[in-house]
Amino acid sequence: MTSLLRDTPFSVLDRSRTREGEDPPRALRETVGFARQAEALGYHRFWVSEHHSVPGVAGSAPTVLAAAVASATSRIRVGTGGVMLPNHRPLVVAEQFGVLESLFPGRIDMGLGRSVGFTGGVRKALGHGKEAAEGFDEQIGELLGWFDGTQRAYPQVHAWPAEGLRPAPFLLATGSGADLAAAHGLPLVIGGIRGEDAMLRAVDRYHAAFRPSPWAAAPYVVLSGTVAVAATGEQARRLLAPEAWATAYSRTHGVFPALAPYASIAATAMAGAERDRFEEAMAGHIHGTPQDVAKSLESLLSRSAADEFLVTTSTYDRAELLESYRLLADLLH
Repeated sequence: MTSLLRDTPFSVLDRSRTREGEDPPRALRETVGFARQAEALGYHRFWVSEHHSVPGVAGSAPTVLAAAVASATSRIRVGTGGVMLPNHRPLVVAEQFGVLESLFPGRIDMGLGRSVGFTGGVRKALGHGKEAAEGFDEQIGELLGWFDGTQRAYPQVHAWPAEGLRPAPFLLATGSGADLAAAHGLPLVIGGIRGEDAMLRAVDRYHAAFRPSPWAAAPYVVLSGTVAVAATGEQARRLLAPEAWATAYSRTHGVFPALAPYASIAATAMAGAERDRFEEAMAGHIHGTPQDVAKSLESLLSRSAADEFLVTTSTYDRAELLESYRLLADLLH
């Protein structure tokens, strides 16, 4: 193992995925327990996500869940991956992170995304249409202005206790968002959802266009992705199947389901479109034995010049998931 893996911080994003036969409250409690385990394994950050009306994801209120995670841990940084800013008023988001930073000073990350509701019904319930994402640039500027006191849209209004505090902001992006992160001088979180080449091009643009800001003096890139580690390559590949099947099912049926056990997926007679989507969802992830994963990660970190890696793995069996994270942690320390 080279020093590149040892010198790169690794962090965790947990989306509070539900499992077949379990209710959403258990998924949230398991997220809090998982955060304790991630801290014990030496991971740098632990982030939670925002999804609305998704049967397979229990995490709908990330700042509330982040507070529970921070209360249950003592050292690991805690944050959101992310709060979907178009769904909320920037003032309210600032107040929420101001409270978090007040209660857990120096440990709070403010990860921000631009997604809106998954369906028309969800967007209507949230009170924001697809067009809300078009104002993401202005929303970011307003949000940051509530913290440093520079917002002028609402004179004599203050986001107490946020004003003067500095939770660490991050911008979640798939492509064009990298340009916004550069323009605002914010750390970038980016995954390879559109392919590695597109991701690396976006990272290059980010580095080239980055403008130093009070929030970040230099570019900072966090790559995000699935990493599955097991004793054998086949066992690692099986870890990928529950999330891949949920993705394939959502794209062919319009509903993102709870995670199913591998044996159930293997026994499923997939239709043509389902099989194609499943194989697509199984591809492009880092997985294998510890030695294989170390080589793959070192190569990716070298190609991208990333500063950090955010691991987003989920699978049906929580014990196998924890073992994957433990084997990965062994490679890092």
